[in-house]
This record gives sequence, C-alpha cells and structure tokens, in this order.
Amino acid sequence: MKENYKLLIAYDGTRYLGWERQPGTDMTIQGKLEHVLSRMAGQPVEIIGAGRTDAGVHAKGMTANVHLDTDLAPDRIRDYMNRYLPDDIGIREVKKASNRFHSRYNAFGKTYCYTCYIGQIKPVFNRKYVYIPEEMPDIKKMQEAAGYLTGIHDFKSFCHNAKMKKSTIRNVDRIEIVKKGDYLNFTYHGTGFLQYMVRILTGTLLEVGTGKRTPDSMEELLEARNRSLAGFTAPPQGLCLMEVDYD
Repeated sequence: MKENYKLLIAYDGTRYLGWERQPGTDMTIQGKLEHVLSRMAGQPVEIIGAGRTDAGVHAKGMTANVHLDTDLAPDRIRDYMNRYLPDDIGIREVKKASNRFHSRYNAFGKTYCYTCYIGQIKPVFNRKYVYIPEEMPDIKKMQEAAGYLTGIHDFKSFCHNAKMKKSTIRNVDRIEIVKKGDYLNFTYHGTGFLQYMVRILTGTLLEVGTGKRTPDSMEELLEARNRSLAGFTAPPQGLCLMEVDYD
C-alpha cells in the first residue's frame, strides 16, 4: 500500500535547469529525485515540491512529498537516495506524512536568502553562491526602501512573467538586510513569491543602495505594476531557499 512521505532536501543548483522536470533533459532537481525514487520503488514515481526554484538557484530547506509503496523505513529511504543521488543533491530527512499532506498546497510561508559578497578579497571558494556588486550599497537606504515593500501588495512590477493571469498580490511580511562580515544578506519571508520576484526585489534594492533610485520610489513602483520600471534581476547563484513553513 502506498504511503505519503515528506522529504527535506538540500541542493546546489549551479548546474541544474531548476527544480521542475523538463522534457528532453535530466538536468533538473525533480528529474534526478524521481529517477532515484523510481529505481528504488521499481515503478515510475512523481515527487511534488513546495515550489519551483529557477535555474542556478540553491536550496537548504526545500520540502517535497511523494507516495511510495515500499517496505523501507524512512531513514532507509533517505540513505538509499543519498547513496544514488549526485553529490550536489542531498536528502536531509524523510518522514511519514498523512495521506492528505501536500508540500505545495499546505505550505503557508517560505524564507529565501540572497547573499552578496562585499569583501575586498576575491571569494574563490564561495563564488558559486554569491553575487558581487560593483560598489558597496548604502544599507540604511535599502532598509528604508524595504519598509515600503513589506506587507500585502500587488508585486506585478517584480514578476518576470508579464503574461501571468493569476493574482500577483502577495504578502511579504519580512525583509531583512544585514551585513555579516564580508557578506550582505537579504532575507525575505512571505506567503509566496512570483517568478524571479526575490531576485528582482534584490536588484531593485541594490539600485536604491547605489543611488539609482530613492527609497520612497518603491511606492510608485508598486502602483505602476510594470516590470520594465523595476530594477535588474539579480543573478541566480546568490539565492537560496532556506525554509518552507507548515503547521
């Protein structure tokens, strides 16, 4: 009998085309996971992720669920997957879940962190996980701008998909911008995020920090609902999904 399992997954997205399975390629996170699980189960398996990270984006706390007919205990499933998955994808935890649990529909919040490197020495070993701004941004101005962006707003100006027909209203209840040594971390928490939204928010805030925009211009930008008026899309390597919230 099939049972539902909840998986906590970490991955380095550098060489992958994103989370979502795509025809004609096996270089997606979902595709790699399903290949190993199908081998373990002896039949095709579909895994459901809490979201769809883009190409080059990383995760420390992606959650997924999968229905399996197996005699293996959760820890054995974890160990099997970690044995056969590529080294840049790891299963942190496997637990049995209720049959009604759905990793995407039951999620009520997500935390993302975007990391910039602002040190003086070239970050040779962390280069795949940070973005290096051309100049040091003004943190206080960015924090002021973030205040305008926090809350329930229509974030259409920060959505990559101009033809999106669904609602672009989201609740971003926390944006923290903190310097830690040679790193500048932008942490976002909200009920959900649009395509490239975190990266566009980060690019726009960095433009505020470098004087290309004023903090109070965020109000006008939200009202415009026009992607072309927002800032650049920060590169994917600096972004990491940290955690998905459930009851």
